[in-house]
Amino acid sequence: MTRQTLAWHETMELHELVASQSIGLMKLKMGLRNIDDNLLRTIYIQTINELETGIKELLQFYPSAPQAGHTGGYRVTDSFYAGDLLVFAKTAVRNLSIAITETATPVLRKVLTKQLNQAIAMHERIFLYMYNKGQYPAYDLTKLLRNDMNLARQALSM
Repeated sequence: MTRQTLAWHETMELHELVASQSIGLMKLKMGLRNIDDNLLRTIYIQTINELETGIKELLQFYPSAPQAGHTGGYRVTDSFYAGDLLVFAKTAVRNLSIAITETATPVLRKVLTKQLNQAIAMHERIFLYMYNKGQYPAYDLTKLLRNDMNLARQALSM
């Protein structure tokens, strides 16, 4: 069976990957100038190159996304830092959820559960901030993917 467009669920996974990898790429590029150790610098450069290649590979699928569009530039502003915090919150929720499933000690499970609830609340706060500021158009797939493409282009051009 050959399809002309991506499915909605894979489009959303693609969105999550491109958004988080683009923010990570920008952070690595900004941090590279502060690294003195040659070996660590080499590792950073290799990671940057691999991320750039990966983002370019993923962007090739955007024309196949349902109702995807294209526009101009992306600036590093508060929206970058909000996006970074959103990625951090999502990662915290995932990591704490996994840790809870590996925990046998009741008191540790209680602490991790408390931290998971805090991470969920953190995610809600930053999501609502971004949504209300128009930085995360969660219900408009075209705008969401357009924002990803702009962020990825900015990260690749740094």
